Amino acid sequence: MAQRPAAQRPADIAMPYFDALLEVLNAGGHDDVQAAFGRHVHWGYWSKGTAADGSVADFAAAAERLCQLVYQSAGVQAGDRLLDVGCGFGGTIASLNERFQDLDMTGLNIDARQLERARRAVTPLNSNQINFVEGNACELPFEDDSFDVVLAVECIFHFPSREQFFHEVQRVLKPGGRLALSDFVSVPAFKLAQKILPSSSNSLISGTYGRVDSEFTVKDYRTLASATGLRVTVQADITKQTLPTYPVVRQVFEQMEFPQAVYDTTTAEKLSQLGLLRYVIMGFEQAA
Repeated sequence: MAQRPAAQRPADIAMPYFDALLEVLNAGGHDDVQAAFGRHVHWGYWSKGTAADGSVADFAAAAERLCQLVYQSAGVQAGDRLLDVGCGFGGTIASLNERFQDLDMTGLNIDARQLERARRAVTPLNSNQINFVEGNACELPFEDDSFDVVLAVECIFHFPSREQFFHEVQRVLKPGGRLALSDFVSVPAFKLAQKILPSSSNSLISGTYGRVDSEFTVKDYRTLASATGLRVTVQADITKQTLPTYPVVRQVFEQMEFPQAVYDTTTAEKLSQLGLLRYVIMGFEQAA
């Protein structure tokens, strides 16, 4: 597969927040940006009874916990061949690399710039193998029955089609293979409102986060799993445990002088606080 130049990304895929993060990270300095998003670019998880202290260090630890929750939902074990789709800067693979051995891991992303950073940041440990591949999540460049585990940590809402992604996952998973993901989903009433109202949640925050399809519901996921030969094994609503993310992300965007991102993050926070937008982790298993 031909590789795009490392400084580019497909022109039809707008991700303003990644553009801004990469500019700051590549320039150096901005310690809080590096601490918050240098490894993981996703929300954090605070377990029940744990109070967030509002610091960037606390958020970074929470982001690490969230990725661990996702891959624990897939039952990762030594010797697995694993695909991390939408791998970002390689944070989830780095976490697995530090905690498991004999894994054969592939990180896939459509943005060559993110992969360049991941390759620099993650070095194999513990007899693990790591490869980063540029490609489309809805057209996976892998053979059938290639992987024991597929992960998609807080990225699937960017994909052109969840349905096509699930069909591709079903194809590349080995019999008995597992998929785990985290995603923002709508409650049914909010899904209906997005279809009726002229401004959807996507258009409300697209100035920062690009294409965000949040019309999918948990019921839609269960229906899609059934249609693609996958069985739901994990369904966890962790919305409340992710809410401390928003003040810290706003603080970091303020330091980056990115006012649109501050505004859009506040919008997403309000939707979550109102219970209209939910954060879920789901796990699935391929029929043996």
